[in-house]
Amino acid sequence: MAIVELQQVVATESSGRLDQVVRDLTGRSRSEIRGMFHHQCVRLNGEVCSEPGTQVKLGDAIVVRHDPHTRYHEPPPDRANSAFRTVFEDEHLIVVDKAAAILTVPTDHGEKNTLLGALNVYLARRRGRATVVHRLDRGTSGLLVFAKNPRIANELISQFRVHKAEREYAAIVAGVLQEPTGTFSTRMGTTKSLQRYSTEDEDEGEIAITHYRVERLLTSATYVRVRLETGRRNQIRVHFADADHPVLGDERYRTDLSYHPGWRANRLALHAAILGFDHPRTKESLRFESPLPDEFERFLSKQR
Repeated sequence: MAIVELQQVVATESSGRLDQVVRDLTGRSRSEIRGMFHHQCVRLNGEVCSEPGTQVKLGDAIVVRHDPHTRYHEPPPDRANSAFRTVFEDEHLIVVDKAAAILTVPTDHGEKNTLLGALNVYLARRRGRATVVHRLDRGTSGLLVFAKNPRIANELISQFRVHKAEREYAAIVAGVLQEPTGTFSTRMGTTKSLQRYSTEDEDEGEIAITHYRVERLLTSATYVRVRLETGRRNQIRVHFADADHPVLGDERYRTDLSYHPGWRANRLALHAAILGFDHPRTKESLRFESPLPDEFERFLSKQR
C-alpha cells in the first residue's frame, strides 16, 4: 500500500464544502470521496473529519492521506433516511430536511416512527444522539436543526427565543389575499384538546407574530412566503385560518375552506424553506435553503 499525503490550506474568504476540496485534491468520484471520509482519510485542522458537508473557511488546513490504488467504498445508506435528508452536519449539530409525513417527536401516544427516532438511529453509528431545538408539524416538510448535546441545544434555543434565528416558510393558502404583505399579531392559547387559537386576552396565551408576502396569486389560492418572528405551535396555520385563508390540506383549522381541487397531496401546503442561525461554537452565520417540494411545483405549474 503506497500512502500519499495531500495538503491544502484554504486561501479564500468564501466558504465551501470539505468534500469539494477533497475532490479537487484527489480527482476521485463523489462516491469514493464519501468512502474516504468513512475510512478516516481526511483531517481538518489536525482532527479526523467524517462529515463531507463540513464547511471550510479561510486558513483551514486540510490533509488527505490515501492509497491512489485503493477504491474506498462508502458505507451502506441508512434505512432511516427516508424520514430526512442531511443538509449540514458537524460534531456539534445537524441540519436536516424533514419529510412531510413524519412527526418531529413522539406525542403522548408514544409513536415510534418519528424524525427524532430516525435521527438517533442514524447518529448511533457515530455514537451520537440528537437533542431537539425546534419542531415542525406532521404534514409540514423542510429544514430543522438538532443539537448533538444539551449545551449546544440550549444555545440554539436561546437564539430562537430572542428571535435571532431566521425562519422562512413557503405556503399555499386558500383564497386570494388582497394585500401584497401583511402581519398577524395575536396571543395564542391552547384548548384541553391541544387545539390552538388566537385571543386578544393579554392574560392568556403567548404572543405570536407572523409576517407574510404574496409571491403569486393563483386560482382560488395564493402562494406566500412567511417569516416567523415567534415560533408557536401551529402559528402559521392558525393565523391564516383566522384570516379565512387556511393552508391548503389543513385538516384541523378551517377545514371548510382548506380544500382545493388542485391540491391532491396528502399533506399540508407548508414547507420550511429557509433556516438561518449563528453556529454556537464557530460563531459563523449559517443559512440553509430547501427547494420547493414536488407537490408545490406540480400545483404551481398547473396554475400558470
